[in-house]
Amino acid sequence: MASDDIAQLADALSKTHVGDGELSFKGLGLKLDNAASVEELVRDIEQYQGLRALRLEGNTLGVDAARAIAKALENKDLLQRCFWSDMFTGRLRSEIPTALSSLGSALMSSGARLTELDLSDNAFGPDGVKGIEQLLKSPSCHTLRELKLNNCGMGIGGGKILAEALIECHRQSSAHGAPLKLRVFIAGRNRLENEGARALAKAFQIIGSLEEVHMPQNGINYAGVMALASAMRHNPELRVLNFNDNTFTKRGTLAMAQALRHLRNVQVINFGDCLVRSEGAIALAAVLREGLPILKELNLSFGEITEAAALVVAQAVMDKPHMEKVDLNGNCLGEEGCEALREAMENMDKGDMLSSLSDDEGEPEDEEEDDDDRENGDDDDASDNCNEDDEEDDEIVKENGIIKGDSPEKQQSPAEIMSFLSCPSVEKLLQLGELRTDLSRQVDPSDPHMAADVLLKIASLYSEESETKTAVLETTDAVLKKLLSASAFQSYCFLSTLLVQMRLLKGEGKLKKVSLVPGQLLCLEHAVQQEYFSQHHASLLHTFISKNSEALKSCSSAGERLSSALEKKCNDQH
Repeated sequence: MASDDIAQLADALSKTHVGDGELSFKGLGLKLDNAASVEELVRDIEQYQGLRALRLEGNTLGVDAARAIAKALENKDLLQRCFWSDMFTGRLRSEIPTALSSLGSALMSSGARLTELDLSDNAFGPDGVKGIEQLLKSPSCHTLRELKLNNCGMGIGGGKILAEALIECHRQSSAHGAPLKLRVFIAGRNRLENEGARALAKAFQIIGSLEEVHMPQNGINYAGVMALASAMRHNPELRVLNFNDNTFTKRGTLAMAQALRHLRNVQVINFGDCLVRSEGAIALAAVLREGLPILKELNLSFGEITEAAALVVAQAVMDKPHMEKVDLNGNCLGEEGCEALREAMENMDKGDMLSSLSDDEGEPEDEEEDDDDRENGDDDDASDNCNEDDEEDDEIVKENGIIKGDSPEKQQSPAEIMSFLSCPSVEKLLQLGELRTDLSRQVDPSDPHMAADVLLKIASLYSEESETKTAVLETTDAVLKKLLSASAFQSYCFLSTLLVQMRLLKGEGKLKKVSLVPGQLLCLEHAVQQEYFSQHHASLLHTFISKNSEALKSCSSAGERLSSALEKKCNDQH
């Protein structure tokens, strides 16, 4: 080794931090190619008694240097924390698995029991995961609490290997009576996509001890998000969920919202840049109303959320005593919408918690038809192995309580009911007589599309003729009472679907829209005045109607009556 190199290394090592069981070579920028280049570093490791943490990040290790360091670690049985991020800059990708394997073998030989392993910012790809696979399965990782693999380029293949290793680690540790209790998992920027996410979801569901999950920027769309949501439900101690910059769309957001209903310890939710959109935001607002008691931070930035939906979210955080930050920047509020949101937060004495709205995208352009390119693109992306994926999705949908297709009740309905629903008429409604009560049984709070369709069909028959008016209002009351008495999540999903069908909210997919008639609005006006129609349900409807009054112009008089009834309900004190 040249004398200049030795002098440079000695100078760098003089900056080594020693103390509290930690030996740190962090950020020294050492280029460690071979055994000779690490002689002093190895000596420091060997001479450190009671070594519990080793920091090597910010240096670059070749294969021979890694082997020499590994040899020094073979008798460090007290080592618990390995901070080995950014450790292979400038190295060939083929070198990294060998170097990692050497270090892992040394840890296994030593009998060390790790609690933290950080290999972030090492672009090792799927082969690099193979380099740590045996370590992750071994007793050295049975005690692992934090695993950090951010920005490692694992890809789908690496995600699958990692998932299987974690499952095997849990299996073996459980057999020894002390199951793996991983608390923190970080794997952002790894191109995991749906398949990698699904594989890891299986591992998360089995582990069940996670407190923080960070998986931003992984190219995951709704299919992978639904699998992850299902897994999150099995981790009741979750505090932090960070899925920033993946593509939820409506289906993924509804699945995540359903999962959050079961989690009482969540403090931070980061769904920024996830294309949550307005329907998803409404579902999350419902969860805020009925759960998440200690939530501190909510990030729904850059999600194509409109002004009315943002206001619904703002209203939902009103009673959150621990809330510190709400980020709705980069959405589609428009200048007036931003001002309305700020005013709403200030009126609740929560203006300080609202993040800047400086990157707002402006109000969305009015479009008559759906713009579903991105959603349809998701379907195309998920089409690989479609039959297998569909079966898996069905299981996830079932577990999350999201109904697909006809409900059993609807299939077993009397012929008269089915005849009415297929072609509604006043005559058929009146002929139903007592069977009209069966119409409320047709609606399932878990199937908002069918529920909204049934309600609007019945309400479209309204007239001022006494017998007809009584029959229609009694039936719509029964239907709405059932739907709005369900959980906040289900009732909000129903109302958002109703708003889409009424053209007051832009939705996703090929959802049926109706041409409104005054009778439908008059039925809602009547319903709003009833006890079963709560103030927060009225507030949701009022927020959208007041911001989209143009959609009701064909029913101007009825629309004004409905708006007036909603405003009165919202202003009524409990």
